[in-house]
This record gives sequence, structure tokens and C-alpha cells, in this order.
Amino acid sequence: QVQLVESGGTLVQAGGSLRLSCAASGRTFSSYTMGWFRQAPGKEREFVAAISWSLGRTYYADSVKGRFTISRDNAKNTVYLQMNSLKLEDTAVYYCAAKTLAVGAQYDYWGQGTQVTVSS
Repeated sequence: QVQLVESGGTLVQAGGSLRLSCAASGRTFSSYTMGWFRQAPGKEREFVAAISWSLGRTYYADSVKGRFTISRDNAKNTVYLQMNSLKLEDTAVYYCAAKTLAVGAQYDYWGQGTQVTVSS
């Protein structure tokens, strides 16, 4: 019964900023890792960033490190992806996902995705 709903995707100019949100419902996520993934047309879905719900430890793909920041608001059961210095290659459908806080765990739950289009 877990549901993840992304929002915030839109058209943005290269060099601009955008914040995506993922609202989680259905259970407590204190023992989960929340992640952001993206998929561009003709490409496989790729990892972008992740955060452990309780500890706040973060992980980033090399392609976004220094530009994107993942965070969470425990009271609102919401995770965010702040995207700065956006590039054309950041254009993709962005997905929110969740997995248990364990080494090697797979992402069990996924949102519907939100489109981010970067133009110049």
C-alpha cells in the first residue's frame, strides 16, 4: 500500500534550478533509503541520488555531484531533489523510489515519474 508521488518537473533553461518533491505514504519510512532515478528516451534508468531516511546519509551519481542535493522532511514524509546548474543532458523523467536500509537491498517502490526538460 506504499505510494510515492513525484511533483515539480517542468521546462527550465540550462543553468537554471528546479526542486522536485516526492510525497510518501502508506507506512513509516524510518528504516528506508529514498532514491531519485532518471530515464531519458532511448536510455536505461540511471541512479541520481539517495538518502537514508533516519540518518540522512546521502549518495550521488558523479554526473550530478556538486549540482544536485537530496534532502528529506521527516514530518512531511517528503524527499526533495534540488537541482542547480541544470544541463541539457539532465532532461529525463525523474522517478522517486524506496528500499529497505540494508546493503544490497533493491528498490521496492516507485513513483509515477515527473518530466524535467532543460532547454537553451
